[in-house]
Amino acid sequence: MADKIQMKTPLVEMDGDEMTRIMWAMVKEKLLLPHVNLKTEFYDLGIEKRDETDDRITIEAAEAIKKHRVGVKCATITPDASRVGEYNLKQQWKSPNGTIRAILDGTVFRKPIMVKNIKPAVRNWKNAITIGRHAYGDVYNNTEIRVPGAGKAEIVFTPLDGNPKRLTIHEFDGPGIIQGIHNTDKSIKSFSRACFTFALDQKLDLWFSTKDTISKTYDARFREIFEETYEDEFKEKFENEGLTYFFMLIDDAVSRIIKSEGGMLWAAKNYDGDVMSDMLASAFGSLAMMTSVLVSPDGYFEYEAAHGTVQKHYYKHIKGEKTSSNSTAIIFAWTGALKKIGELDDIPELISFADKLERATVSTIEDGIMTGDLVKLSDPPARKTANTEEFIDEIAARLAN
Repeated sequence: MADKIQMKTPLVEMDGDEMTRIMWAMVKEKLLLPHVNLKTEFYDLGIEKRDETDDRITIEAAEAIKKHRVGVKCATITPDASRVGEYNLKQQWKSPNGTIRAILDGTVFRKPIMVKNIKPAVRNWKNAITIGRHAYGDVYNNTEIRVPGAGKAEIVFTPLDGNPKRLTIHEFDGPGIIQGIHNTDKSIKSFSRACFTFALDQKLDLWFSTKDTISKTYDARFREIFEETYEDEFKEKFENEGLTYFFMLIDDAVSRIIKSEGGMLWAAKNYDGDVMSDMLASAFGSLAMMTSVLVSPDGYFEYEAAHGTVQKHYYKHIKGEKTSSNSTAIIFAWTGALKKIGELDDIPELISFADKLERATVSTIEDGIMTGDLVKLSDPPARKTANTEEFIDEIAARLAN
């Protein structure tokens, strides 16, 4: 134990579901525990435990991040109706990511992990495109009603010191659905500051996009706050660094991104950022080749594997069949968290270890040893299609050297 790197403050470890839960354990056993005396406060966010605790454990995990400052999270199931039946759940629990983000607020920054032998699907992309995703409100913290029949749907706001304001959403003449979402000026302001600050730190132009021509109040408020933040706090700094801030409609941003060379920070609302980050991850190689960190304005950081639980591979795994699941995003979630805790607690050797683990992971792929999701994209062709455990073993061997 003496030759292992020692930690001071525990980081909050949140385990997940299905195949990512299997890989999570492998990464810890083979890549982390031989080198680091891991100090974590553990929360099982697997779907069974969330159901057992009526999802209180998710809230407890978020509060623990507030206490310890840094968390690392595995992928988790957000159950639909079929999952409720499969796992015999009490209800369709909300997204754990949505719950945690609502409690911590902040911005999710996602960036592709680029390797030499995986070329982007968009041939003119030469540099990584970073997504800055608002991590509060919108559909992830919504209220929904299944309308059973004819009636009037209204949106109502009741001020503490005034009369209610009512607007009709729709006059229903039959069944339908309604949804209520919200945001706050405070959270949008934090989002804008985080994006401008990150762009300055990374020396990236900042693009921000909404659909304010359609959403003339909700989306327009995002545009207004970004413009105010830029003019009041960041314009001079951007100009001094030779950086540019653009605002454009979301559909215009999508068409321009495709024709660009990349290399910018693209800021987007919660849902837009969710969808576009998955598109970018896939276009740059794989959903498993993306870093993701939630940066809270209060100084909290949550690193996660941004992809799903790899359900199909899990079904094969429990049948005893071999899988070829890519653990890169899980590894980079851990390295991101370890680097941040090393920075906050002044443990340079922990930061150095995390950097070495990232280099070992990238070099494994660049040596032509990769999982099935990358093999068909490799140029030159892969030397070996590794199964889930072999890939981690190959990384472990390079890390040891």
